[in-house]
Amino acid sequence: MDQRVKPAPHEIRRAREDNPKTRERDLAAQLGISEAELVAAHCGDGVVRVEPRVNDLLTGLEAVGEVMALTRNESAVHEKIGVYDKIVTGNHNAMVLGENIDLRIFPKVWTHGFAVEKREGDDIRRSLQFFDAAGEAVHKVHLRPASSLYAYQKLVGELESPNQEPTVAVSEGGFADEAETSDASADVDDLRDRWSRLTDVHQFFGMLKTLKLDRRQAMRMVGQDYAWLLDNDAVSAMFHHAAEGEMPIMCFVGNRGCIQIHSGPIKSIKPMGPWINVLDETFHLHLRTDHIQEVWAVRKPTKDGHVTSLEAYGADGKMIIQFFGKRHEGESEREDWRFLAENLPRIPSPTAA
Repeated sequence: MDQRVKPAPHEIRRAREDNPKTRERDLAAQLGISEAELVAAHCGDGVVRVEPRVNDLLTGLEAVGEVMALTRNESAVHEKIGVYDKIVTGNHNAMVLGENIDLRIFPKVWTHGFAVEKREGDDIRRSLQFFDAAGEAVHKVHLRPASSLYAYQKLVGELESPNQEPTVAVSEGGFADEAETSDASADVDDLRDRWSRLTDVHQFFGMLKTLKLDRRQAMRMVGQDYAWLLDNDAVSAMFHHAAEGEMPIMCFVGNRGCIQIHSGPIKSIKPMGPWINVLDETFHLHLRTDHIQEVWAVRKPTKDGHVTSLEAYGADGKMIIQFFGKRHEGESEREDWRFLAENLPRIPSPTAA
């Protein structure tokens, strides 16, 4: 185990001053700390610790107006400009169902929160930033020129924590991977039977849990009529085809605490080094294509006919990003999306491990 002594708050602040242009996530990695520890070190110096009371946060954000919502994982950053409306609160699951900001939230994962002010020249950039127990970012809300500063400051005041110490305790272990619950003895015929009887895509996770399988094991086992492996460039190809055809898609990026969804067309696709970027008016996506180890097309039955997803996975077996054709409950899958998904370049599928 790494026994290095972590830098003290004053050392973290000095490193921040010495590296003003380095992204917080990258600087934290260089210092051997989590991003939450980096932010916490600035408490009292542009940072206020807030309590991660998700339901109060969501209802308070409605009054703030237009903001930018950001959810990321190691390999993808999903940014949407809009308002937090159509809020559904809950202690186990909460949702934002607005036209632009569409979130599925798991509040128990949200452990640390901060209101951050960062001066850039004559401007002050304000954001709310939330992290899990390991100090990994789960969700951030960035103010925009149209945001209500009054409503934001009122919300920060309501959520302000009595603890403003410049340190946080983070757990080193993080969360167990879903793959750790996998069961190699699962029966293929049982899997195919249960898969064939799905009537809603949201039943898929429950099926995996019952069978003690992770997603990729199930896809390897089920057969190519339900899941098939694609070339790793399939995601980039899909972006370009969807943009050229003005095809509305759904794009999901998530982590343990939050899933963020874009629904609609994409237009401006800009590759840059290992990144492929979507740079549209209210939607920005940054995806590390070099992190993609596998891409699967997955067909799931529903009461409205089967739907097809594209799912990209990293070296750790975790899903990086997921896509569907845009559809509403009760609608069948778009024919243009189905045609695209079924005609992306395939590679031979590995057998179950």
